[in-house]
Amino acid sequence: TPVPWQPGYGRVVCEGYVNGKPHPYDSRYVLRQQVERLKAKGWTLNTGLEPEFSLFRRSEDGKLKMVDDSDNLDKPCYDYKGLSRSREFLERLTEALIPVGFDIYQIDHEDANGQFEINYTYADAMKSADMFTFFRMAAGEIANDLGMICSFMPKPDPKRAGNGMHFHLSIGSEKNSNLFHDASDPSGMGLSKMAYHFIAGLLEHGPALCAFCAPTVNSYKRLVVGRSLSGATWAPAFIAYGGNNRSAMVRIPYGRIELRLPDAGCNPYLVSAAIIAAGLDGIERELMPPPACNENLYSLGLEEIAARGIQTLPQSLKEAIDALKADPLFAQKMGSEIVNEFIEQKSMEWVEYCRHVSDWEIQRYTEFF
Repeated sequence: TPVPWQPGYGRVVCEGYVNGKPHPYDSRYVLRQQVERLKAKGWTLNTGLEPEFSLFRRSEDGKLKMVDDSDNLDKPCYDYKGLSRSREFLERLTEALIPVGFDIYQIDHEDANGQFEINYTYADAMKSADMFTFFRMAAGEIANDLGMICSFMPKPDPKRAGNGMHFHLSIGSEKNSNLFHDASDPSGMGLSKMAYHFIAGLLEHGPALCAFCAPTVNSYKRLVVGRSLSGATWAPAFIAYGGNNRSAMVRIPYGRIELRLPDAGCNPYLVSAAIIAAGLDGIERELMPPPACNENLYSLGLEEIAARGIQTLPQSLKEAIDALKADPLFAQKMGSEIVNEFIEQKSMEWVEYCRHVSDWEIQRYTEFF
């Protein structure tokens, strides 16, 4: 496809081969294998991704600051001024995406200052992952051309909501575009038995799935138990599902599933592959989830939440990697090569983080003793 913001350049999407064989460390190939598992059943996973990002620029001393100094409301979500004053970047990005097939239907100012979201129509899981990869390429380069930084960092501001990337999920077939929908569902959420099995698989493997969906040290500054300055963090910290419940790991917008766990720094191919692996496990084993939780979990204490049988998601990269090590499903279905490599790389990242001496430590301990 052409690269609209760089006339004369093109982008090629492919899968890697080594010695004539598919490379097992190629995340796009890993997703391809999971897509084929669905295809063998006559199914296609459709995903709608909602990327969030933050806009910054560097001050004269090299420090990061928001692009727009006037974007400073305590509760800036949907703020017209904040949206309008970053319109040049948003318009250029949109104009670069539409010619290559993005059906963009919404742009909004999100819950943190300088934070935005651009929504486009869903597609099959592979195409969605390709599109999001292209989206990040476009956003980063167009921002750079304008003297900005477009950051997909999960939690750039400790007091504000982080950058998530919610996955909307449904499975279709030739005869039925949405096998997750059943209008006769007595719960009123419009879900089929297949959808409930799929949800149960996501919840069953939630702690390990977290490693792919939240793959950085910084990711767990987003998935904290608590509140942000502007209200709720909108990031799920609890392994639960419910109707219009944004405090749970899985939300049901009626007739489909929204997985709220991934952040904008994730690898969309690995996340999509892991979603299929976990969801299919739920379908094949006919797992059933616990009753839906429609309470605002942010408003409850941890003891109250535990009393309802609801577990907390990993609160650090190390916890998530340990959960991935303990759950054999992903290595079995996605390939031990890439899963073991992922575990090794992320374990090294955790060690490096633990050995880093932060400004907080310098300020607290230099003259303390």
